[in-house]
Parts: sequence; structure tokens; C-alpha cells
Amino acid sequence: MWKKVILLGLVTVMLAGCSLFGGGRGDRVVIAGKNFTEQDILVYMMKYIIEDKTKLTVETKPFLGGTNVVAQAIERGDIDIYPEYTGTALINILGQPLINDPQGAYDKVKQIYKDEKNLIWLKPFGFNNTYTLTMRADRAEQLGVHTFSDLVAKAAELQLGCTQEFAEREDGYKGLQKAYHIDFKSVNGMDPGLTYAAVRDGKVDVIDGFSTDGRIPAFGLKILEDDKHFFPPYYAAPVVRKELLDKHPEVAEALNLLGNTLTDKDMAVLNAKVDLDKQDAKDVARTWLKEKGLIQ
Repeated sequence: MWKKVILLGLVTVMLAGCSLFGGGRGDRVVIAGKNFTEQDILVYMMKYIIEDKTKLTVETKPFLGGTNVVAQAIERGDIDIYPEYTGTALINILGQPLINDPQGAYDKVKQIYKDEKNLIWLKPFGFNNTYTLTMRADRAEQLGVHTFSDLVAKAAELQLGCTQEFAEREDGYKGLQKAYHIDFKSVNGMDPGLTYAAVRDGKVDVIDGFSTDGRIPAFGLKILEDDKHFFPPYYAAPVVRKELLDKHPEVAEALNLLGNTLTDKDMAVLNAKVDLDKQDAKDVARTWLKEKGLIQ
């Protein structure tokens, strides 16, 4: 009899273990972000609004890595939520053709992610953090460069500083070369946190920039016009595992409160608070949510 009791106990423990480790995280949600400031702020915005509006506990993994690292992590189930950009998903992850219409790009990635990846795109935050090429304003004026096409004739004399990811992406330098037939004197792969200071200090001539980065106006930089409209729209939105939303639909309700709340300018200001004023991303996110009346 005692053998049956022990066996029953072992089976119970094993089943409990399966439930704990193989059947989800219970009331814990894991949110991750890519390795730059804006993503860090968005991670904490999502954390705080979920914890304020639900009974769930949120674990964060900011600066987890580049696009491929974070995208693979959510597909494996290592994380539950992360902020992604429509253009990045469309071209870099799905390998789809360029769609310039913002709503069209969003609808396309939303449908494919749901059908093929079991991942759900929620309401976009509201801002479009598109890629751009950026120079010091005085240097651009000196060279007469205002558009990407203007840059083509000067590029052979100039150094491009960019993230390694941008250098390798089809919606980055590889695609730009094809669209504009542009070739720089050199292409220097850099940490994303160093590019803006590098162009400000004259260590490189041109960088890949994000249109919502607060360092652009602060460092006296100029955004060049993408006159052939190469870069697609990059509207940011929460991407969530459907498995989580099936168990906790309240997560979608909480995150959708962030929908269309941030303009490009708003995001640039928040980024500058972290990058230039050296405020903690956690504090910046929490303060903004409270000022908007989104959390207590």
C-alpha cells in the first residue's frame, strides 16, 4: 500500500512540475525589448500599465538584443511581449515587399503574425520611428546635402557610421545601395549608443538615425530627406503571444490603453530624458503614464 502512496505522490509532483514549467508562467508575464533606449522606455510603460490594470506580475528583460534575438525569443515562448515596428516586421522578419501606406503595412504584418506565428499585434503606440540618414547640420549645409539623392554624389568621400544590424538589413544599407546606388568611402559598424556622438564629433560623416531620437536636435544634427521614400513606415506596437491573451484577455485591454497616445515628438522628448538628461527609463515611463492619467 505504501508503495502506491509513494507512486501517487511522485506522479502528483511530476504533474505539478509540468504545470509549472511546461504549461505557462501562471500569473507572471515576461516583457522584453531590443537594445536601445526607446525600447527600454516602452518595456516599462507596458510593465507598469499591465501591473496597474491587472493582477499579473511582470518580469522585464530590457536590452535583450537585436531584432532577430527578440523575435526568436517570443516565437520560442521565452518571452510573452515585446514592442516591434511595422517596417521591421514587414521587411526584416517576414521578407515581404515594401508597403508605404502605414495602415496597409500594419494590417499586413498583423494578419501574417496571427496566421503563421500565433502572435497578436495590438494597437500601435502612435509614433513612427522611421530610419533616416543624419548628418551634422553645418556639414550638410557646407556640402549642399539635403536629400538622400544629394548625398549620392558625395558619398564616396564620406564615412557612414551605423549599427551592425542596419548594415546588414534589406531595409537598411543593403536596400539603400540598391534604391539610391549609393556607396560610402567606408561603413563603420558601431554600438547604437555611440553613433550620434560620433557624427557630432566628426568621427564619421553620416549615421543611420531614428526619427524619434532626441539627440538629433540636441546635437545640431539634420535629418536628410528620403526623397525616393525608400524606408517604410515604422509604427511601434506591442506584439503578444496569443497563448497569453487566451488566458489573460485583460492584458490586451491594458496595453490597448497605450494606443495612439505617443506622437513622434513625444517619443523624442522621452528618449532625450534618458539619453541626454540621464534619467532612468523606469522613472521616465512611470512619470509619463501618471501624467497622462493612465496609471495611479
